[in-house]
Amino acid sequence: MNRKRARFRLYAGAALVAGLLLRLWFVAHLARVAGDSLVYGDLAKNWLQSGIYGFGHETTSAGVIVVRPTLIRLPGYPMFLATCFRLFGVENYRAVLHVQVAADLLTCWLASALAGRLFGSRAALVVLWLAALCPFTANYAATPLTETLVLTTIALAFYGFARWQQAGARFNRWLWVTCAALAYSLLLRPEQSLLAVAVVPAMLWAALAVPGRRMDVLRSTAPVWVAALCVLLPLVPWTARNWHTFGVFEPLAPRSASDPGDPQFHGFNRWYRTWAIEFASTDLTYWNYDGNRMEVAKLPARVFALGCLAPSGVAPESLPLYAPTAALFDDYNDQTAASWPIDDRFDQLARRRIRANPICYYAALPIARVLNMMFRPRVELMPISDTWWKFPTPPRQTAFAAAYAALNLAYFLLAFAGLLAWRRRGWAGFGALAGAMAAAVALRLLLLLTLDNSEPRYTLELFPTLLVWAGALFASPSARLATSAGTAAEERAAVDGG
Repeated sequence: MNRKRARFRLYAGAALVAGLLLRLWFVAHLARVAGDSLVYGDLAKNWLQSGIYGFGHETTSAGVIVVRPTLIRLPGYPMFLATCFRLFGVENYRAVLHVQVAADLLTCWLASALAGRLFGSRAALVVLWLAALCPFTANYAATPLTETLVLTTIALAFYGFARWQQAGARFNRWLWVTCAALAYSLLLRPEQSLLAVAVVPAMLWAALAVPGRRMDVLRSTAPVWVAALCVLLPLVPWTARNWHTFGVFEPLAPRSASDPGDPQFHGFNRWYRTWAIEFASTDLTYWNYDGNRMEVAKLPARVFALGCLAPSGVAPESLPLYAPTAALFDDYNDQTAASWPIDDRFDQLARRRIRANPICYYAALPIARVLNMMFRPRVELMPISDTWWKFPTPPRQTAFAAAYAALNLAYFLLAFAGLLAWRRRGWAGFGALAGAMAAAVALRLLLLLTLDNSEPRYTLELFPTLLVWAGALFASPSARLATSAGTAAEERAAVDGG
C-alpha cells in the first residue's frame, strides 16, 4: 500500500506541475488587466490608501484625489487585492496573478480530493489531471477577476461538506471550513448566495439522516443553524456601512451596478434582451452603451425583424425596424451617452418587439443565451475574433475556436455521464452532497436565464462540480461505497495526503 500511495503522489505531483506550467504560460502570454479588473483594483487601492471603499477622482489643479464611496461591488475581491497590494506593492497585478495561480491549483486539488473520497484514488487522479489541464479555468487565473477565487470557494465548500458529513455531521473543524468557504464566496459575488441556498438545506438533510438523531431535531440541526448564521455575519458590517453611508438597505450589491442617486436607464437593457444571444453582441453593443459608439452595421439582422429570426435572403435595410433602429443609433452616437429621451426610444422599440413575439422574449432567447454561455468557445480572453465563425477571421483562429468548443463540450459530457453513473450507484452514501451540487448548478442556470448579457465566464462556476461528477466514471471497484472501511479508507488517505 505504501508503494501505491507513493505512485499516486508521483502522478498527482506531475499533474500539479503540468497545471502550474499551463497557468504560468497564460500569465506570461495572455495576462489581461482591463475593464472590471481595474474597477476592483481602484477600489482596493483607495481602500488601502485612504480607508474609504470607493473610487478616486482628481478634483483640483494640485492633484488632490477625492474618494467617492460606492456599493456597486462587494468587498470580497477588493479585500484580496488590497492584501496583495500590501504585501507585494500597490497595483502589482503580476503578483496578484501568481497568487491566483496558486488558488486555482488549490481548486484542482480540492476537486480531486473530493472525487477521491467519493470514488477512489483512480478517480482522484483523473479529476486532478482534468482540472490541472483545463484551459478554461487556467485562463482566468491570468486576469484579476473574481472567478478564480469563487471557484476555490465552491470546491472548498463541497469538500468541507463531505468531510463534515463523514465526521458525523456535528460541530467539528469541517463545519467551520464549509462555513468560511460559503461566507467568503458570498462576499466575492452576490449570486454566490445561491451556493449557500443549495448547501445549507443539504446540510440539514445530512444532519437528520444520521441514525438516532431524528428524535432530537433541534440538537441534530444546531450545527447547521450556527453555520448558516456565520455565513451571514460578514454581511452585517457591509450592510451597516451601506445604511450609514447611503441610507439604503443593501446587504449585497445592486443588480444595476449603480450607486443610490445614479440615473438608471432600463430601456436599452430591455431592448437588448429582445434579440441578444451570443457573446459577440455583449462585446460589440452591450458594453459600448453609455460611453462609446455603437455601430448599427454590427447588429445581427434579427434585430430589425419582429420576431426571433430574420427572414432568410432579405436585406436588413428592408426589415420593419431597421429605419427606427438606425436613426436611434445615429442620435445616440452624436453624444455617446445615455439619456432619458434615448432610453425611452430604446424602450419603445423593445415594446414593439415583445408584443410581436412574447415567447421569443420570455423563453426562447433566455434559453439561447444560457446555452451560448455554456457551450460557445471560451476564447473571450484570447486574441481571437468574437465572430470567430465569420470571414475574415483567419481559418486557423476559426479551427482553434471550434476545437476549444469541442473540448468544452467534452467536459460537460463527461460530467453528466459521471452524474448518471453516480446516481446508478445510489450516491454511495452522499445523497445530501449530490443534492447540494445539483441544486447549485440548477439555481445558477435559472439565475442566468434572467441576465441581459451573455458572458461565458458566468458558467465557469459550474466547473468544480462538473470535474467531480466526471470522476464517477473512473470510480475504483473498491470505492463503490465511499463510507466503507478497508481499502476505500486507505485510498482516501492517499488522496488527502495521509
